[in-house]
Amino acid sequence: MMAGCGAGLSQVIVTTPMEMLKIQLQDAGRIATQQQKPVMMAPTKLGTTNTLLSRSFNSGTVVTAPRAVSATQIAKELLQTQGIQGLYKGLGATIMRDVPFSIVYFPLFANLNRLGKPSAEKSSPFYWAFMSGCAAGSCAAVAVNPCDVVKTRLQSLNKVTSEESYNGVMDCIRKILRNEGPSAFLKGAGCRALVIAPLFGIAQVMYFVGVGEYILDNSPLRLLD
Repeated sequence: MMAGCGAGLSQVIVTTPMEMLKIQLQDAGRIATQQQKPVMMAPTKLGTTNTLLSRSFNSGTVVTAPRAVSATQIAKELLQTQGIQGLYKGLGATIMRDVPFSIVYFPLFANLNRLGKPSAEKSSPFYWAFMSGCAAGSCAAVAVNPCDVVKTRLQSLNKVTSEESYNGVMDCIRKILRNEGPSAFLKGAGCRALVIAPLFGIAQVMYFVGVGEYILDNSPLRLLD
């Protein structure tokens, strides 16, 4: 559990900016769709437009296309406006999610994987390692889903008028409880489990099969020794 805690604490250095950019990209389309409301034009104004415009908008509405964004563009804007701390917004919530996840995942996987060993000296079959990784990953994902909900809300910078704003982890938790109830903390738990399960199942299979060791042992630098 201590090793898992250290692993979870170390990975937030990389995962926090990646999560931040992922959420901004996911929000970009959602916000654009919500803000893309038709603009009504008076019939007299439509009459003064050119023929092509009149044919295209004979319903009396004008809709603007959403602006495409990229992860690089979002990163540049955050660095220019907020500095490096802009990429690490929600760091506390990310630690609150990733550290408990690793504390739950690694011991649970180790115990499940031990059940598949034919003997103390032999390793478990690769399919057992895969199933153990899937089971441990999905359980850990559901267990820390409330922390993931809080993290996502805090890292969502672009909000429409009707959406709530949050000032820190505790403020976010209070407002979610007040406005949406305790069940809101389990939103997306099933989908998150479906994503995490195969991810960690495959990772554990690759580790126990020894793919990393094989690559390192046969790398060009190794052959020069």
